Amino acid sequence: MKIYNTLTRKKEEFVPIEEGKVKMYVCGPTVYNYFHIGNARPFVVFDTLRKYLEYRGYKVKFVQNFTDVDDKIINRAKEEGVTAPEISEKYIEEYYKDAAALNVKKANVHPKVSETMDDIIKFVQDLIDKGYAYESQGDVYYRTRKFDGYGKLSGKNIDELIQGASERTRSADDMKKEDPLDFALWKARKEDSEIAWESPWGMGRPGWHIECSAMAKKYLGSTIDIHAGGEDLQFPHHENEIAQSEAHNGCEFSHYWMHNGYINIDGTKMSKSLGNFKTVRDLLQHYDGEVLRFLILSGQYRGPIDFNSEILEQSRNAMTRLRNAKSNLNHLIETGSGSMTDEEKEKLAVYDKYRQEFIKAMDDDLNTADAISAVFELVTAINTAVKDGASKEFAEKSLATLMELATVLGLLQQDVEEKVEIDDELAALIEERQQARKEKNFARADEIRDMLKARGLILKDTPQGVQIIKE
Repeated sequence: MKIYNTLTRKKEEFVPIEEGKVKMYVCGPTVYNYFHIGNARPFVVFDTLRKYLEYRGYKVKFVQNFTDVDDKIINRAKEEGVTAPEISEKYIEEYYKDAAALNVKKANVHPKVSETMDDIIKFVQDLIDKGYAYESQGDVYYRTRKFDGYGKLSGKNIDELIQGASERTRSADDMKKEDPLDFALWKARKEDSEIAWESPWGMGRPGWHIECSAMAKKYLGSTIDIHAGGEDLQFPHHENEIAQSEAHNGCEFSHYWMHNGYINIDGTKMSKSLGNFKTVRDLLQHYDGEVLRFLILSGQYRGPIDFNSEILEQSRNAMTRLRNAKSNLNHLIETGSGSMTDEEKEKLAVYDKYRQEFIKAMDDDLNTADAISAVFELVTAINTAVKDGASKEFAEKSLATLMELATVLGLLQQDVEEKVEIDDELAALIEERQQARKEKNFARADEIRDMLKARGLILKDTPQGVQIIKE
């Protein structure tokens, strides 16, 4: 498998630190609101990477944090007249609901900043002891220029950063720093209403970047296989994580860095600050979570996605096709019988071609777009091969192949059609309609169809036979 490594700016063969095992850290949400479809992209993309690695036999330890200590949380708490922990706990629960709708599997560990404070404080103190950080009026700052490799992930030139820092108006916090480039590891409490913890430097709370460095080390160790997140985190968040972690641990922080592209609206990155976002919660009122997941996976993960109603409808139609294939096979399994014929065994063997195309695509830097194409080619082959009268075993094995690949993508995991129990009356009407169609009595066939539709039932004519579902 090859992965595009942001650190080296090229595709590299993925070689884990320990054979058969993968240690993976993905930056999670700041929990002060429902997450939007742009936030959802890294959740879905790297959940898919995890699923694929597991499919290929790796044992994956997957860590995704919750940032539950942040200015945005404090401000939201003030607006609503509640405590910051109440806000963060509320939106952690809401995250789980919306992530489940997207078929995002829970991480092995979901650490919270608030529950990792002792580790963060020790991490900061160790950086001070090593000369990489210093205390100033209750704040603690990282000496950016002391770290020789600063800028290696983002490609930022430190001389240009120095020039930019010197040109901006210095804030009150900047006046505490030895150098304008230095960034905060710990922030002194400014007012009594702020959440704060005791530390060697007084009451305060951690800076954003140090939180992930401490949590990654606590749960995955000094060096990890893969660190991932959105493109917007590349600088300064991930750059600062590298500086902190490598200065602290004395070794490489992560062997591979992966970043997904933006989801744009009208060519502009979707963000809460711009107000041009669509929350997953709102979108779920009109589209089910698998449609949204399909949309996210339909493009190459490093490129942008232009979000609009057209791509949503395309994704819905594509999911309908996949679901119809699954539904048709389930119908044959329920109504069929018998073992595979020699001819069916030959047809089943052909499916491996699409499995190999799927694997080739996913091995090429998680090319989910081409992997989806392989799944649709498989669906076409199944629809051609598995007809009404096929053996039950052939239908079962065809469905198993489809589900094998769809499950890696996190698709076809939800039942969106409610099954209908077919009683004698319904069976008689369906049989009468079929007979009318054979006799080309289309008026009677349509009449029966309309009778059933009035009762909230839809007849589906498929190559595998007639199915009935609730409207």
